[in-house]
Amino acid sequence: MMTKIGITLGDPAGIGYEITAKSLLNYKNKDRFVLIGNREHFLSVLDLLKIDRKYFEDIEFIDIDGGRIEFGKVQEEAGRISYKSVEKGIEIALKGEIDALVTAPINKESWQRAGSKFIDHTTMLQELTGSKDVGTVFEVKRLRIIFLTKHISLIEACRQVKKENVKRGIIMADQALKMLGIDNGKIAVAALNPHGGEGGLFGREEIDEILPAIKEMEGTYNVYGPFPADSIFHQASLGYYDIVLSLYHDQGHIAAKTYDFDRTVSLNIGLPFLRTTVDHGTAFDIAGKGIAKEISMLESIKKAIKYALIYKENYYKYIKK
Repeated sequence: MMTKIGITLGDPAGIGYEITAKSLLNYKNKDRFVLIGNREHFLSVLDLLKIDRKYFEDIEFIDIDGGRIEFGKVQEEAGRISYKSVEKGIEIALKGEIDALVTAPINKESWQRAGSKFIDHTTMLQELTGSKDVGTVFEVKRLRIIFLTKHISLIEACRQVKKENVKRGIIMADQALKMLGIDNGKIAVAALNPHGGEGGLFGREEIDEILPAIKEMEGTYNVYGPFPADSIFHQASLGYYDIVLSLYHDQGHIAAKTYDFDRTVSLNIGLPFLRTTVDHGTAFDIAGKGIAKEISMLESIKKAIKYALIYKENYYKYIKK
């Protein structure tokens, strides 16, 4: 059965429209896609890229009305268009009109200027779908990473490395694997301190919080660690573990992006539908120049196609029972 994939085009002042157009050139069967954004701006980007408009004339397009946009700048109108695009994408996903949602990058400041109460895609998706727990998983080749904390300060992230939170992270890691069709997957937990704390010499979080959490979960989950963060991501990339629990934002982001920046894809776990996205920003510095690389967007689309129906089946099996 052919999956139906919705794609929100992101901030029109950035590279989202460009990388989506370039990515879809790889597909002959375009009736599996629904584009959501400002149609006139998309057509102007096709002209900029010297892509024949006829190539996209049969594609389904949900137009978000808007005024003229200037590339490479934070603008209220660009924020409104991208915000409304995501809102519409969520709406049609909840109606079952698409099987998965792929999102191009947005600019958080533009959203704020447009009056959005949400700081990012994830908070918006969680509230508008009524989802209780939404995790973020990175997938790049064989490496998968799930995050205990995300958009908070480093000092606050360290404060949140507590036994109960780590236990919750292990549960989310197992759930994420199941949602992607991997049962009884091997979960590795990264350490917080250098060399895993060296028996308390460099910090006691591993002794007091992380290891006790792992020990309590071992009988129920296939979990191991804590492992020094300077080695565990490499080991997971070789296939020794199915997913790594990263304790804070940059710990996992640096590992994935250094491994393969262009092919790192973000997946949200816990929503009623799969959402995938590129793991880069709007790239205002190169927007409108026609030189943006579409590799991450193409990978995001591939992941959506690969996992959409598996995810949907497992959502009703494991989350909405």
